[in-house]
Amino acid sequence: MRFELVALLLLWTPGFLAASQREAQDHNLARYIARVQAESPAPVSTPGSCWVDAGRMASLASDYKATAAGDLITIVVVQDMTSSNAGAVSTGRTYSASSGVDSLPGKIKVGGAASLLGLHSAETLAGKGQASSSSSLTTTLAGHVAAVLGNGNLVIEAERVINMNNEKQTIVLRGVVRRGDIGPNNTVASNTIGDLELEIKGKGVISEGVRPPHPLLRAIMRILNF
Repeated sequence: MRFELVALLLLWTPGFLAASQREAQDHNLARYIARVQAESPAPVSTPGSCWVDAGRMASLASDYKATAAGDLITIVVVQDMTSSNAGAVSTGRTYSASSGVDSLPGKIKVGGAASLLGLHSAETLAGKGQASSSSSLTTTLAGHVAAVLGNGNLVIEAERVINMNNEKQTIVLRGVVRRGDIGPNNTVASNTIGDLELEIKGKGVISEGVRPPHPLLRAIMRILNF
């Protein structure tokens, strides 16, 4: 029993939790690299030749830019997304019917039967719907080249963790960059990155306040019509 208690305490130590998080992150990166490598074309083989088109000797006069795994690169993130949807519908229908007796033989008065039945119906429907959403993110991240694909493109990854006032914000970016899109100052714009994955996670006082309630609590609130 004492051994199980000690093992349980070790599982909840900060060092063990941090190691688990690092292992999960490495697994996600390895899975991402495997996916983009499977999607990229195979390199052209040159049997019997020492020359490699993607080698370092092929770009001796190139600028100081990220070219190999481990090199640093600066990513300028400018993401603006706006969407809107609007629709309107309108219908109208009117129905009217009447019946009566206008005249009878002789001099019989028909004033009381001039209008025996009168039916009137009107129906109108008007509906309007509108939805809009907007999100914007502008920042600059320093990342690194995680791998070089067979066609020369670079797999980059950047992560930023900010802890402030009991609030932790994590920004993770991954993507595939063409070497020609890297500027002379070793920067690349986010709109030129292929297979872009951008994740923003928050944990702390503010995030807990805006996080949706537990599914069980949501089900109870739906039953009670809240």
